[in-house]
Order: sequence, then structure tokens, then C-alpha cells
Amino acid sequence: MSTPLIGICGGGIGGLAAAIALLKLGQRVVVFEQAKQFARVGADINLTPNAVRALDGLGVGEALRQTAARPAFRISRDGYTGEETSRLAMSGAAEEKYGAPQLTMHRADLLTVLEQTVPADCIKLGKKAQRIEQADGKVAVHFTDGSSETVDALVGADGIHSAVRTAMLGQEKPQFTGVVAYRAVVPVERLQGCEDLDCFTKWWGNQSEVQVVSFPLNQGKDIFIFATTPQPEWTLESWTAPGEVAELREIYADFHEDARARLNACTEVLKSALYIRDPLPRWYEGNLVLLGDAAHPMMPFMAQGAGQAVEDAVVLARCIAEPGFGSLQQAWAAYQDARLERTSRIQIASRGNTWLKEGGNADWVYDYNAWTASIK
Repeated sequence: MSTPLIGICGGGIGGLAAAIALLKLGQRVVVFEQAKQFARVGADINLTPNAVRALDGLGVGEALRQTAARPAFRISRDGYTGEETSRLAMSGAAEEKYGAPQLTMHRADLLTVLEQTVPADCIKLGKKAQRIEQADGKVAVHFTDGSSETVDALVGADGIHSAVRTAMLGQEKPQFTGVVAYRAVVPVERLQGCEDLDCFTKWWGNQSEVQVVSFPLNQGKDIFIFATTPQPEWTLESWTAPGEVAELREIYADFHEDARARLNACTEVLKSALYIRDPLPRWYEGNLVLLGDAAHPMMPFMAQGAGQAVEDAVVLARCIAEPGFGSLQQAWAAYQDARLERTSRIQIASRGNTWLKEGGNADWVYDYNAWTASIK
């Protein structure tokens, strides 16, 4: 198979990781990103060992460690009594066991490192896909600015509202879960007296959707707070919409004092509705293929959304570069075979939200290596 030009729709974590992996493996790449410039957006990113190992293979791991925190433990607690129900050693223990630690950081720090690793001439900004057509073994991408580009194949790394997935499967609406998420970042000095500030801690409520999570960012200088609760009347999906701090505190007024102390330290909060979609029966059609949220959007309860996108990116790049595959369609089939069962399992488990609530073994998630997993 001659070296095709691979277009990637979406310059987020999965798309940029795919570009780096493909370039590393000798492929030709162009990334189409709808934003006119990369900006510092988002809040947290929780990278478990499987994701960090994949990123290490991209050559970006050391740079990420410069700004990240390394939680000492992953702790679960009863939300009302504070009783510890599970504790998993991370940091050095995870590195020894899985070959990489857990890293928690600002999402923008990860995106910046990825952006800086992809050559500028491989990224085209201000390119929002409007229409995608396949003909004569090529893919034509028509953008909202009136321009168009032709590539040999197009990777849909363009999120839950993917234009590439729409071109494959038609218009589809994600399902609102009836759950909303609150996010805030608090300087650690506001939390003096709180326990386990160097850990990933999750307080579980009496419903699976009710939880408060905190973990360190920025080498421990800040603490990220993430809370979810049922609220079916709120349907706004935006990750940048402001919420009400007073509302946040009221919802968890009966939670343990250590969880409430974190919420009381918040001065502003963002709020978003959470949406999902059922696992897809297939991830490719012709010269179109999906990865990350375009293929398998997940609830955040296992912290695997970004990690699975990075794993997808690495495995997809390996399949495209594999000389034993005689066509892109063979590469797509191998990629789907390698990834569909794992991502579907995590997608469904994330909805149930019982992951490590009362102990359990994390190996099936954390011990996965995208660089060595079988693709044949």
C-alpha cells in the first residue's frame, strides 16, 4: 500500500495524538481544526496509566510531567460518612506496576504539548467540515469557509457531534443522561486542613450519578473539583457555561465535611449536561474512520474519555502503517477488531459508575498498552 494522505477532522486530543502517531510511523497527515487558533480551553484532564503509556510512546510524556500532578492514591469514600471503601496506590506504585503513573493536569497543558509536537504545516485552522463526499477512492471535505480539500482517507476525531460520523451514518442525536456536571478549580491554599489533597478522591452518594471528585492539578498547586447529580431539566451541553456556586453547595449539603470544604472553597463553577450514545456497530465506511468521542462518547465516571481516544489514535496509526495490510479497509477492520470490544466495555461500565467503588482490580483498564496490543 503506497503512503496515503490521511486527513484528520478535529484538532483535539485524539486528532493530534493520531497525527503524531502517524507521522512517527512515516505517514502523511493533515489536520483540519475548526477553531481559528488554538486557545487555552477546558479545565482538567485525568490520565490513567494506560493513557500515559500511550502518550509516552508519542514522545510527549516528559513534557507532560513538567506541569502535571501525580496523585499518590485513588481513594473512594462514602459521601456522607467519609468512610474509605477502596484505596489504590498510584504514582510510583502505578509506574512500577503498569509502566506509567497517573497524571492529572490542565487539559490545555496536554493540548499545548500535542500542538507543539505536530509540525505547523500539517495543521489547517479555521476548517469546520460542512459536507463530506467519497468518490473514486478519495474523500472531499467541504468547509464552512467555502474551501475544500481532498485526501485519501479521513479520520473523524471531531467529537460527539462528529461531521464524519454523520457522513457515515446520517444525522443522529446523542441521548441526554439527565445528569449534570459541575467543575471548578481551587488554589490548594484555600483548602488547608483538608485530607488527601495529593490524591484522587471520590465521594459516592446514594445514587450512582451523585458524586464529588477532587484531585490535584498544576503539580499540586491547584485542586480540581468535579461533581455530578441528576437534574433532568438542565440540558445545556456547553463545557464553558457558568453555574451557581450556591446551587452546587446546596446539592451536596449533606455530604461529608471534607467534601463540603472543597465545595465551600469554590468561587466560580462551570456546569454542563452529560450526553451519551450507544456503542456503534461499526467505526468505518469506505475511506472514513472514527476515533474517540466520535465513535464512543463516554460518561466521565471512569476517567477514560481522553485515554481511549489516545489509545484509538495509536492503534489506528499502527494499523495504517502496517505493511501487511494491503488496503485502508483492511487497516480499518483490524483497528475496529482491536478496539471495539474494549471501548464498548468501558463505555457501558462508565454508565454504571461502580468502578473501584469498593476495591476491585484496575488491571484490565490500566495495564493496556496501545503500542503492543495485537492488531492482527
